[in-house]
Amino acid sequence: MKYIALIPSYEPTDKLIKIVSDLKELNKFDIIVVNDGSDKKYDKYFDKIKKDVTYLSYETNHGKGYALKYAFKYIQDNYDECIIATLDSDGQHTAKDTLNLCNIVNKSDDNVLLLGKRLRDKNIPFKSRFGNSLTRFIYRISTGIDVYDTQTGLRVFKSNLLPFMIDVEGNRFEYEMNMLLDAPKNKIDIKEEVIETIYEDGNSGTHFHPIKDSFRIYKQLLKQFFKFIIASFSSFLVDYGCFALFFMFMDKIYANILARVISSIFNFTLNRNIVFKDKKNVFIAVLKYYLLAAFILLCNTLLLMLLSKVLPVLLAKVIVEIILFTISYFVQKRFIF
Repeated sequence: MKYIALIPSYEPTDKLIKIVSDLKELNKFDIIVVNDGSDKKYDKYFDKIKKDVTYLSYETNHGKGYALKYAFKYIQDNYDECIIATLDSDGQHTAKDTLNLCNIVNKSDDNVLLLGKRLRDKNIPFKSRFGNSLTRFIYRISTGIDVYDTQTGLRVFKSNLLPFMIDVEGNRFEYEMNMLLDAPKNKIDIKEEVIETIYEDGNSGTHFHPIKDSFRIYKQLLKQFFKFIIASFSSFLVDYGCFALFFMFMDKIYANILARVISSIFNFTLNRNIVFKDKKNVFIAVLKYYLLAAFILLCNTLLLMLLSKVLPVLLAKVIVEIILFTISYFVQKRFIF
């Protein structure tokens, strides 16, 4: 199967020339380089490699995610079955490791995303070490999957995954995190293989901005959580409105039960279709959802009884609701939707 080495590049250095040279020497790859809107003064680096690669470019910088998807569409239109390896242009990944990962994927199932895992090393700059630790923790609690190196740019997969890769949201550094978040929902198995850890000059070649790009990375998770909050509040309004309406015609117990049934159906529909965008079997999801609802109700009662012994009842109620609301979000995200 054809191997493709895909290198998105913005304002490169001589390291781009070296990695292209190393890949070419292996005589195993079609090499695609994307100039992500670099300034004209960087043309001297691209000019030195154009004869050895498929060179794609556009005038304005759009970000790493855009550059990758731009090349994915080119590959989709110009290649049949192949294996794609994405790697950075700043010298962090070797041609040898790239080939090794491609060989592994060539023998793997179709729905595998293989990541090049850089092990903990004293030479890793603090901002890279801290950033990867934070995203690893957030990714673990969000998906239940342990990925050691969430920020690696060396990723290898078969071309049947190109439609998925193109549909992933994000145009900048957040794209790669979104890829990892969306992969499990699309039954893509994430695996890791140890690669050489290379950080030269404190990783000075990176264009990652710790604050701005970290916000982009976590934005999808925050957006989903706020959607969950809005869906829950909307369901409360439905519940309250239905109760007020039904109470005009029936006993309050029956009005409350009927209102709760309607609001729970409303909440399930919002969470499945808008918050988590779940595509799995709806009947299984319904069963899990109502089992969770029963469990939450039981925990709510027990915790309220315990806390109200040491705290004012109204304060205890607020604390219990916040705890169970958070638990409900993560259980729904990881096990239901």
